[in-house]
Amino acid sequence: MKPADRRQFLELATGVAALPFTTRIALAQIYPSRPITIVVPYPPGGAADTITRILTERMRVSLRQTVIIENVSGANGSIGVGRVARAPPDGYTLVLGLWNTHVANGALYALPYDVINDFVPISPLTSQPYLIVAKRNFAARDLKGFIAWLKANPDRASAGTQGLGGASQVAGVFFQKATGTRFQFVPYRGGGPAVQDLIAGQIDLMIASTGDALEQARAGNIAAYAVTAKTRLAAAPDIPTVDEAGLPGFYFSIWLGLWAPLHTPKDIIVTINSATVDTLTDQTVRARLAALGQEIFPPDQLTPEALRVLQKREIEKWWPIIKAANIKGE
Repeated sequence: MKPADRRQFLELATGVAALPFTTRIALAQIYPSRPITIVVPYPPGGAADTITRILTERMRVSLRQTVIIENVSGANGSIGVGRVARAPPDGYTLVLGLWNTHVANGALYALPYDVINDFVPISPLTSQPYLIVAKRNFAARDLKGFIAWLKANPDRASAGTQGLGGASQVAGVFFQKATGTRFQFVPYRGGGPAVQDLIAGQIDLMIASTGDALEQARAGNIAAYAVTAKTRLAAAPDIPTVDEAGLPGFYFSIWLGLWAPLHTPKDIIVTINSATVDTLTDQTVRARLAALGQEIFPPDQLTPEALRVLQKREIEKWWPIIKAANIKGE
């Protein structure tokens, strides 16, 4: 090294060494400096997995970093969520949570974590009504005929669910109470596998998320009797609402959100939230989610506090109902 070059190198090294210790640590730990993992607590191919893959394609652009999806399924999502509860709070392991995992599971299981206090909310994402669907050759052409057949044939039909205690089972129990029908529940490790068996005729019916069932209903692979909402889906305007189909007031929707482990630094939460908002305001992303029957939360509700309030409100509503119905998880 030439004398002049050596002097310049020593001056630069001395300058860096003279920086405050915390500043040097910050320079070394600019977030995100390595790939981020989002745990999806359900199998590949289901609604949660599909939605997360749409979101992460765009989040990579905002974060300027790779975002990896890891599917960790089982026990209605509680296995994957538990993994994130134990993860380092450094912003590199997040969880895609749903009404199932961050509301219902708290009433269904003796969990090794607290669904509220062991996580930091980042942002709500989307909400979705459910579809009342049956196998394609089921002996009913509309919802009224479907209910009449179930009443005339108690316990003969089988209904797929996203695991014991999943949202589809909760919705199914309330459907039974609302219609005076009885049928058997068959738990699966996620909505995707259940819908595949519905297509194959291995089960008879589902009250399924639009993310799981809408594409197959539009393709004619399953029969769709109604959407559990006040308005028809823009992505499937030919499917009547429950009000129109003969079961007025039977509304049921779930929502998705993004969480980090407890003690994740606030500045990291702000960074991820900003990338999430950028993603959910992207017109291409919005169009793809709408095609799946997803409703995106308004921009002023895409905040950590809005997700915290939503979760607590839903817990206050649904925990007493789930416990009164004696619905149990696996």
